[in-house]
Parts: sequence; C-alpha cells; structure tokens
Amino acid sequence: MRGRFVVFEGGEGGGKTTQLERSRQWLVESGWLERLQAKGYVRDLVVTREPGGTEVGRAIRQLLLNHSSQEAIQDRAELLLYAADRAQHVEGFLRPQLEAGALILCDRYTDSTVAYQGYGRGLDLTLINQLNQIASGGLESDLTFWLDLPCELGLARTQQRGTSDRIEQADLTFHQQVQKGFAQLAQQHPQRIVRIDASQPKDLVTQHIQAALIQSLTRWFGV
Repeated sequence: MRGRFVVFEGGEGGGKTTQLERSRQWLVESGWLERLQAKGYVRDLVVTREPGGTEVGRAIRQLLLNHSSQEAIQDRAELLLYAADRAQHVEGFLRPQLEAGALILCDRYTDSTVAYQGYGRGLDLTLINQLNQIASGGLESDLTFWLDLPCELGLARTQQRGTSDRIEQADLTFHQQVQKGFAQLAQQHPQRIVRIDASQPKDLVTQHIQAALIQSLTRWFGV
C-alpha cells in the first residue's frame, strides 16, 4: 500500500489553509475516506504543512516567519532553512506516512520554494531545484492545487486578519514575482498542478477543488 500526496499552494491570502481544511472535512463527511479505507486503498487521512510539519520544523517556522531580531535573515540563509525543514519533514513524516498508506494533505511544498525564493528573491533556479531534490529525496506531490488570485487582493485579505508574518510584509513587486513563479510552474507541470481561481467565492473554490479531487481519486484507485 502506498498513500497519496496532495499539496495546496499559492500566494498570500489565497485561502490555502481554509480550503485544505474544507477538503479534509469533505473527505470524511462525504464518505470518501471510509470507502477508500474499506477497500484497503488508504489507511488514514493526515494534514501537515511546510514549514512546520515536524517538531524541528516548528522551530524553523518560528525563525522564518516570526523573526523579530534586528539582524535580517539573508536570502540564501532563508532558502537553506526551508530546505532543512523539508528534509526533516520528508524523512521524518511524509515518507513514513505514505509508506503506511496515508492520504496526505499538505499546506505548501517544493513549488513554494521555487516561487518565493527563486522568482520572489531572485535566487538561482538551478540551485533551488538541486536543493529541492536533495531535501525531498525526489518525493513529488501526486496532485497540487494552485490557488491563484491577484496579489493586491491576496495581500488585502492578509491585512484584514490584523497581523502579518515576515513574508507577507514583503513589497508588492515581490509578491507579483511569486505569482509569476507559480504561473510558470503550472505551465511546466500540467500533469500534477491544477490552477484554481481563488478570487471566486469560497464555496465555489471548494466545489472546484472537490471536483478535481474526485477525478484524481477515481484515477488513482478506480473507485
């Protein structure tokens, strides 16, 4: 038995965390999880995130997103911290869960590093791809949802929450470059990345995600 790995990606304010949780609830309440378990296709449904999917990762997440020192985190140091979090996450959590047959829903993965550190920070994409390969050991998502919306709208949503983390506080040009990065990735990997228009009402976004999940679950398990 091998589980499946579903990732939710996108810029700030796109609703990744909300839609991931809605997907989890729907898989349970709709009976999909029960059917997959009954047929022996899936052992469990688990939710995780990057950075911060392990105990080590939570300390890295605190440093990356809530860094309060006057000493700025340099771009390459930021990149390596994300890679360290991923290496711990993959070996300590993701691979064991997949080998045990879990269906994993994950908030961010390798595409975020390409979009944020590559396109946003302007670091070398070849280097980033090499680091992603090292940190992930070649583990890719089976399905990635890219929740896409205009940067101005996404940042306005984050401001409504009242608090912004270190990444959210970056200027508009940075976030526009990040969005460009996700668009390039979606074009390069259409076999695994599904673009979702996240500017739609939340319930409509949820419906589109559920439809894509049904299509993928049917293809994977023949149910």
